[in-house]
Amino acid sequence: MNFQNSKKIIPGVVLALVFCLFSQGINNLIGIELFGTTKSPISTVMIAILLGIIMGNAFTPRPGMMLGLDFTQKYILKLGIIFLGIRLSFEEFLKFGTIAIPLIIVCILSVLILIKLLIKKVPISSKMSYLIAIGTSVCGATAIVATAPVINAKKTEVAYAIANITLFGVIAMLIYPYFTEWYFYSEHLKAGLFLGTAIHETSQVAAAGLIYDQQFNSPETLNVATVTKLIRNTFLVIMIPLFAFLYNRGIEKEKNYSVLNIFPYFVIGFIGMILARNIGDQIFTIENDNYNVWKNFIYYIKVLATVFLTMSMAAVGISINLSELKSMGYKPFIVGFIAAITVGIVSIISMETFLKYFI
Repeated sequence: MNFQNSKKIIPGVVLALVFCLFSQGINNLIGIELFGTTKSPISTVMIAILLGIIMGNAFTPRPGMMLGLDFTQKYILKLGIIFLGIRLSFEEFLKFGTIAIPLIIVCILSVLILIKLLIKKVPISSKMSYLIAIGTSVCGATAIVATAPVINAKKTEVAYAIANITLFGVIAMLIYPYFTEWYFYSEHLKAGLFLGTAIHETSQVAAAGLIYDQQFNSPETLNVATVTKLIRNTFLVIMIPLFAFLYNRGIEKEKNYSVLNIFPYFVIGFIGMILARNIGDQIFTIENDNYNVWKNFIYYIKVLATVFLTMSMAAVGISINLSELKSMGYKPFIVGFIAAITVGIVSIISMETFLKYFI
């Protein structure tokens, strides 16, 4: 990105930052002034996305502003997720990942089987069904965009599938943190696994985990949810070639695709941050003169992760056009709704049935 293009993204990025700061101000106002508590019943992240949806639909953002908002959703979000790695030890990453992988596989298979059965009752195109399936089971819009070329999906089908994932993912992001606390009642490992498997987008999972952490004081839930979702993202490398084979068999040769293009590289950044934290902790022990500097560095990285994720959610909210969602027809949304509910139910059943064997 050259200097001229960098200047174009500044207004949108600044707008997302303003929404982030304004949301924190509203959070403090609700918690301290209205309820007389130290914590608002509505988290900063939730306020940011709701505020973004309201403002984005009341006032149409200018095209120049959208450049910065898109940049925030794409790059600042990933930087925020990478920075979340500073919170974890490598042992925790391995532990959470080992538990999460079987659960992820069960959820993916369940959604694929369900959608295969559903499209016989709710007729939608096979391409649309593939897009909704991979978006629901793996990683939302990213999976849809990566899968579209290998099955030769139309732009309208991609738009419908992304709208589908956005709608139900945002609803889940806002509701599931509170449902999770009610259902699992402070079982933080289960709470994180549920959020990491039952919500579609990486950004939505990170935001839901952050809402849970802010409201119920559970960093572990955010950590588990993030690790689970990032592992889920890496299943793109398996699922897209599989979908290419399933869709194109008997029709034409498989489309060319590159594993390098579909691999979510920010997962490597996240793991790199975990390693940096663990190496730093070994070097800067309490006896070291720079111990406090290291601890302050960790604190500010955590703060930046929260700020970047909140900015990203504000940008997501501003970009959601409710009138477009309304005009897209109902059949794909029926499939998407049932798939979204199913992946949550399967996640809960799988945990209640098998988790005792892994912990």
